[in-house]
Amino acid sequence: METIPSPADAELYQGNCPTRAILDRIADKWTTLVIGLLSHGGTRRFNELKRLVGGISQKMLTQTLRDLERDGLVKRTVYAEIPPRVEYELTSLGETLRGPLGALGEWAAAHSDDVRIAQEAFDKQVAART
Repeated sequence: METIPSPADAELYQGNCPTRAILDRIADKWTTLVIGLLSHGGTRRFNELKRLVGGISQKMLTQTLRDLERDGLVKRTVYAEIPPRVEYELTSLGETLRGPLGALGEWAAAHSDDVRIAQEAFDKQVAART
């Protein structure tokens, strides 16, 4: 049974919808990992985040943090020390993502075996077709 999205929901599917731009940012894999780390650890330094987010490049982490700061989700604090110290933390707006992203993380942990089994079954079906 097909349901038709409400006009407000339908806007989410359009490329120029401001809400879609926010969802695109939040759904980015690096964003979810950075926000997850900041939500559990308070303030963190750049190199600590880079070490904890496996596989992220320095350039990608820099861009992700800059985008999150621009969106008002992360606060960047620079301390006038030698060498300079820079720390990142969630803003009050960023803190509001703890629940939704935490729920997604819990879902992923609870269902990772189910997804793996489905992937293996799918791969077997594809292999059988060829």
